[in-house]
Amino acid sequence: MRVFQKRDGSIVQIIDKEKMEDWPIELPLIFIEYIRNNQLKSYDDNKLRKEVESYLDEILNDIAIPRLINVLDGDNQDQILEALTRLEELSKKNIEQMEPIKPYLSKLESIRNKDIEKLLSVISDRFVKEENRKLIAEKRKLMQLKEKEFLDGKISGEDYAKIRKEYLLLRG
Repeated sequence: MRVFQKRDGSIVQIIDKEKMEDWPIELPLIFIEYIRNNQLKSYDDNKLRKEVESYLDEILNDIAIPRLINVLDGDNQDQILEALTRLEELSKKNIEQMEPIKPYLSKLESIRNKDIEKLLSVISDRFVKEENRKLIAEKRKLMQLKEKEFLDGKISGEDYAKIRKEYLLLRG
């Protein structure tokens, strides 16, 4: 266990990265993203937050990414297929957790295997949908701001119509 001391005297324990080497290849990545998204916010101490973040980066660079790259860059299509199957399951739940491995997935496009191509296509489609969802959310915020400005008389009807049209075209 890796132990981090809080200001109030309590501790935070995180599993050693050496023990993570026995985990399935996608699990360290899931673990890192879980801690980042759910636990870090609860730490009131900035120093503790930085120490834990540093340790998570260390896990990512030393364990999670290298193990995944070894499988994805390898020649064993059965291992690649097994890894992609697990990653596809992960992408159903939370595509954002897979962001660090996105560049490595594009390298697999040269493999001529029907099952691998299908899994890559599904994962890629999920990345595109997530990017579109984020873009629409940004445009929605902008649209709400511009709508308020329009109602307050700060922008013209033409400017508002132009922005509204862009938003509606994006939503498609």
